[in-house]
This record gives sequence, C-alpha cells and structure tokens, in this order.
Amino acid sequence: MNSLDGIRVLDLSRVLAGPWCTQTLADLGADVIKIERPETGDDTRAWGPPFLPTTDKAAAQAAYYLGANRNKRSVTCDIAQPEGQALIRALVAHCDVFVENFKVGDMARYGLDYASLAAIKPSLVYCSITGFGQTGPYADRAGYDYAVQGMGGLMSVTGERDGTLDADGKPQPAGPQKVGVAVADLFTGLYATVGILAALRHVAATGVGQQIDMALLDTQVAMLANLGANYLVSGQVPGRMGNAHQNIVPYQVFEVAPGADGTPEHIIVAVGNDSQYYKFCSCLSSKHLGENPKYLKNADRVRHRAELVPQIAAILKTRSKTHWLAALEAAKVPCGAINNLAEVFADPQVAARGMVDHWAHPHQADLPLVASPLRLSATPVRGPGEGLPPPLLGQHTDAVLGELLLLSAAKLAQLKHEKVI
Repeated sequence: MNSLDGIRVLDLSRVLAGPWCTQTLADLGADVIKIERPETGDDTRAWGPPFLPTTDKAAAQAAYYLGANRNKRSVTCDIAQPEGQALIRALVAHCDVFVENFKVGDMARYGLDYASLAAIKPSLVYCSITGFGQTGPYADRAGYDYAVQGMGGLMSVTGERDGTLDADGKPQPAGPQKVGVAVADLFTGLYATVGILAALRHVAATGVGQQIDMALLDTQVAMLANLGANYLVSGQVPGRMGNAHQNIVPYQVFEVAPGADGTPEHIIVAVGNDSQYYKFCSCLSSKHLGENPKYLKNADRVRHRAELVPQIAAILKTRSKTHWLAALEAAKVPCGAINNLAEVFADPQVAARGMVDHWAHPHQADLPLVASPLRLSATPVRGPGEGLPPPLLGQHTDAVLGELLLLSAAKLAQLKHEKVI
C-alpha cells in the first residue's frame, strides 16, 4: 500500500509551486487529477527546449513539465465556460483535496472558491497557492518566484560579498543574485504539502475540511531561517557572504591547488563545531591555528574571520582537491566537492540511493527522471511500474469523466465539440 491510498486530489494548479505539491502527494499514493486547459495545457509543457522528441508538435513534452507531473492523470477542461465549471463542481464531490494557484478572486468568479465547493463537500481540504496570499495590500498582485526571491530578502544575502577585489585589486560592490532553481516555488509547494497532510489529519478526526492559504512571499520570509532570526534579534541587516557562512567559520568554499591541466579547483569545508575545527587544523598540519586562543571557539573564529580565513586559504592552496577531500573525510571533517550535474548523476552515492527512475513514457520507452527523495519503509512512494509517467495532455479525460461522473460517450463527444474538454 501507499501512504495516501484512497485520497483523491483535484489539481487546478500549473507551473511549479502547485504541481510540486501535488506531485509529492501523487508519489505518496494519492490519485491526482490534473485539470489543464484544452489544447495548450500547463504552461510548462512549452517551456523548452529540451523537449521529448515527437512528430506531433501539439503533444510537446518539455523536460520542465516532466519533472513536476509524474503519477498524475491529465483531464482537459475549460473552466472559463459554465459547463466546465459544472464539471469541476461535479468532480469535487468525489475528491478530498482541491489545489489551485489562480490569482485572488478568479476562483470566486468561476464559482469554484472555497465557500462554494465546501457547500458541496464539507470535508474538502482546499489549498490556494498565490504569490502574496489571500489578504494584505499585495493580495491582488501576480507573484513569481524570481520577484519573490528579491522581495523576500533572499537575493540580498545571495552572491559574492561586498568588497570582493577585482582584477586590479579594487573592492567591488556585489550585485544581487538569485538561486539557480526556483526555490520560493519549491519551498511553497513543500509547505503546501505539509499543510494538506495536517488538514487531512483534521478531517479524519472531525470530518471537517478547511482552506489553506499559501503565499510564496510568506514562505520565502520563513525560509530566511537563521538570517531572519539574526536580524530580528540584533537589528543588523546581513549582507552577502559569497560562499561563506554568516554564523560559522570556517564554513565556505576554498580554492585548492589547480588540476593537472591548470584549471582552478575548489572544495567545500563545513566545520560545524569546535572539535571538528581541531581535527581540521590537524589535517592542515597547523598547530598554530589549532591551538591559538583566538580561534578555539566558533564565536571567536567568526569575530576573527578576516585574519583566520586567509591563513587557512593559503594552506589549502598547497595541495590538490583529491588530497584534501581524502584527508578531511578520513578525519570526519565535513567537506565536499563542487559537482556539475553530470558529476551529480554519476556520483556512486546518488546511484546507490536510486535517485533516477526510468519510466515507460509514450514518447520515450525509457525516460529518466529524478526520483522522489522520500524513503518510507512500509509505504514506499510510487515509482515506475505501479506509478504513472507524466501524462500527455488530456490523456485521461474520457477515463476520469466516465469513471467518476459516469458520462456517456455521446456526452463526452458533445463536450469536445463545444471545446469544454
């Protein structure tokens, strides 16, 4: 069995935050019915290249879409039409969870808001995902991950630190930098999943559903974590630290001796406590750094960062990446290489953990996709074999509407003729 066997989700979300949430629910066993616009579908179907090769341009499958929509069934339905809205309301009666990421007010215009659907299904868990939430002065704004990374403070603490020297030795101000993946969307999707699971627990206890109001900006502010707490406690606005840590030293990227071809190479050193620092200094063969009273405690190392880090950097540049990683790992000092994606997926640990699944997709018999990281001993996630590859647009429309709403072939043909489905 799967953890969420028997739970059915009606998914009116698209792009990333909502689909990331519903993919997690689907991996855990929920029957996720993804509602998409006829003819075009989820925007991310067209967000390529790369695309899966196909002779049918209308059936384009962008890798972006494939990465967030496995284990779902696709139903096309035009919710701008009254008949489409009626289909959604009819499906709600058969579902436990409803997920949408439309702008505030859109669902009410379609008669698909929480109050309307809760009247049909009082136990419904209704999750709304927006940029800024259902309330507040920004509620009516469209919200996008990139903008929220900026507004939520993440870009102010991401990137090279102010004062980094240029080629002429002059300190330069640092520019803002976004994270390489859409983390505000992804974090919001994961928080939405947690909220839905909590609300389902409440339904099991009381029989009563509720609305979950998820906002990208709220989530991004929450994910400031220690930096948010630092500011609230101290009143000091943190700046960018590049690859260093605001509260721990040494905890950053260091350059090591160049590779055989002269290419610069780097490693990550992540010394998390004072005993690890002593072991680290032993690996450096530096009694001075390991026993100097100014560096024994992390708080002191942070205060003396400017004089300590250059000494460490000078020693690390004397030996190769291979040498340092082997020495630090043997001493149990946290460290790591900086891998590109080819190296990530070739890593023996990644392979041993099964982080790539191969799916039988209509356009590619052996489609590799990143696997779920969830490892449950009794109720494992759905993978290839029992699960579903990312669906083609409208692949399950007839099956779902026939199964749940008992629509006849003639009625389905009529709805298609009217472009409702």
